[in-house]
Amino acid sequence: MKSKAALVIQILMLLFLSVATTVSRVQAVGESAVSPNQDQQMMLSSSSPQELLRVFEGKSFVLNAAETFKRVSVTNDQIATAMVVTPNQVLIHGIKPGTVSLLLWNEREEVQAFDLQVLAVPMNLEPLRATLKTTFPDQNIIASQSGASVMLTGIVSTSEIAERAVSIAKTEAGNVVNLLTIPPMNQVVMLEVKFAEVQRSAVRQLGVNFFSTGALNTPGVISTQQFSPPSATDIQSSIDAPLRGFNSEFQLTDLLNIFVFRPDLNFGLMIKALQQKNLLEMLAEPNLMALGGKEASFLAGGEYPVPIIQGTTGTPTVSIQFKEFGVRLKFTANPNPDGTINLHVAPEVSALDYTNAVTLSGFVVPALQTRRAETEIQLKDGQSFAIAGLLDNRLSKIDSKIPWLGDLPIIGNLFKSQNFQKSHTELLVMITPRIVKPLDPGQPLPIPSFPEPFLDQKEFDGKTGKSPASPKASG
Repeated sequence: MKSKAALVIQILMLLFLSVATTVSRVQAVGESAVSPNQDQQMMLSSSSPQELLRVFEGKSFVLNAAETFKRVSVTNDQIATAMVVTPNQVLIHGIKPGTVSLLLWNEREEVQAFDLQVLAVPMNLEPLRATLKTTFPDQNIIASQSGASVMLTGIVSTSEIAERAVSIAKTEAGNVVNLLTIPPMNQVVMLEVKFAEVQRSAVRQLGVNFFSTGALNTPGVISTQQFSPPSATDIQSSIDAPLRGFNSEFQLTDLLNIFVFRPDLNFGLMIKALQQKNLLEMLAEPNLMALGGKEASFLAGGEYPVPIIQGTTGTPTVSIQFKEFGVRLKFTANPNPDGTINLHVAPEVSALDYTNAVTLSGFVVPALQTRRAETEIQLKDGQSFAIAGLLDNRLSKIDSKIPWLGDLPIIGNLFKSQNFQKSHTELLVMITPRIVKPLDPGQPLPIPSFPEPFLDQKEFDGKTGKSPASPKASG
């Protein structure tokens, strides 16, 4: 039985040693290269003590010694493991990259310590380098290994290319370290924006308001209520009073176009007969320059005060907050190596609108009429593009009449009113980016021409600002 048990033990030891043939032998420190295909065994020598052992991640090797091992230990079994397989052999297996301490005890309880370093398995980055070279032939992208990660270094022209290179590298490795840099842009981009707007409107109004201050002993108003009829403010009378003591007052808020009143008849009328045509043309051309990749803003207009009521209990206080209006332009331009320019542009034109103003605590707060657009677009130097446009046609027609009276032939038109309005609006926003350079010293500046000359000091009062010359002494 003993011989059979010894035979089984020998077979198991030979089987274990044959499985470890794929592991690498890790040499002691120095600057020697480490290869995953090294021998799986290593011999400890007492004459040349070794301080650093290396093994690749997922590989194993057997450490042989002339003396007998009693026990073995590693400081972190999450990085590497060690076990005694024979009295003179220790099996070491690398789990993940890192460095631990390996401690060996002999029969005399003497401890021998080693630094055990688990290295990441070298990656084959040649396919990744070839893909990056094919995809970005004009970019300087270097792919290298750093531990279990792929590190990308070099210089690229845009951030979009850097993001695409990282996405390609992630197909080869789960962890990618992006160290790609983008050189600062030194190109200046000028953006030309044109707001062109044309508004046309036509109005036709016709109506009649009748009022009586005592005609036929009857005060009153006949109106379709479409065009500001007169309102009675005071009518005084008493029962059985004579007609001579009757008094009536009317308030006229709008005399319309034609106002007629006959005091002898105590009868008047107001006629609204109006045709109106309006035309508005507006052209704003703001220009702004900025360094590539930097945001620039421009405002030509002003600020109007807006009262803000604060406090809900007690006496409220009114503070003033200013709102901007006018021609505003904000954009960011990114020139590309292929000559195109990526633009994020937000132009705006606003004007005060007192037609829709509100009154707040005695303050008249105007509304704002605004044309605004915001978009991203790609153009070449000098190309133009319409980023926004509007075509607005509106028609409004309101017919009012007094029942029965408005249905009478011929004279029924006196008891009808009509309000007809039609408008047409066209709006177009054009942008043109240009790569510009500063003027050389001595070149004339393109300043606007002035229609009227400024005051000339000599022609104005004959003074030049110089001290008069001292008179010569008579000889």
